[in-house]
Parts: sequence; structure tokens; C-alpha cells
Amino acid sequence: MKAVEFPATLNADGTLRVPERVAANIPSGEPVRVLVLIPENDADQEWEHLAAIDFGQGYADSDAVYDQLSGR
Repeated sequence: MKAVEFPATLNADGTLRVPERVAANIPSGEPVRVLVLIPENDADQEWEHLAAIDFGQGYADSDAVYDQLSGR
């Protein structure tokens, strides 16, 4: 599956509008999977940010060998 991201706001009738530029790339009648991400409060976002920084600090120079793998 291909992923496309765009900002949206829930309409009063409970619907979301798909931008024309995105809809133009979806064949009519083709099934899609929709994932809705709702912003979390600031404390949760700060915690996630600190966790990501902490995780990155565990990266050693010797790990760089894995960055060169093709992934196939």
C-alpha cells in the first residue's frame, strides 16, 4: 500500500474531505485504508520526544555499518 498524508478537519456532519490532489490519485471504487491520528496533549508529545532522543543516544558509530545495507 502507498501512504498519503494530508491535514483535515472533521466537518460538522462527521465527514472528512479528501483534497482533490489526493483524490485524483485514487481509482474510483478502489478500497483504501484510512488512519486518523489525533493530536495528543503536550505532555505526551514531550515524553515521546524525550524517548526518541534517549533512543538515539544508544546509537554507536559501529552501528553505521547497517546504514549501508540495501534492505533487500
